[in-house]
Amino acid sequence: MFGLHMPELIIILVVALLIFGPKKLPEMGASIGKSIKEFRKGMNEISHPKEEKDDEVKVPNAEVQQRELASKSVNYEFQDVSAKPVQSEASYSEASRPEMSRE
Repeated sequence: MFGLHMPELIIILVVALLIFGPKKLPEMGASIGKSIKEFRKGMNEISHPKEEKDDEVKVPNAEVQQRELASKSVNYEFQDVSAKPVQSEASYSEASRPEMSRE
């Protein structure tokens, strides 16, 4: 491990014990352990990003496909309606205007 053997590790631990004291040493070990864990997690995410993103992308793709199908069906309904000609009341001439009953 980094060219350090048992005597060098013992010297490092003794120096750390003298610097931080017996109360702070377990806290320091825990924080170093957490840091190493986060570092490894980050390295795994960098080396295998496709596996994690595939799971996240599958759900939104299904939702997008459902929305696209819904919008297509709405578009077809509007296309059927828009194919019929529309005449407004202003386009009728006086002779062809339908009679309206006045009460």
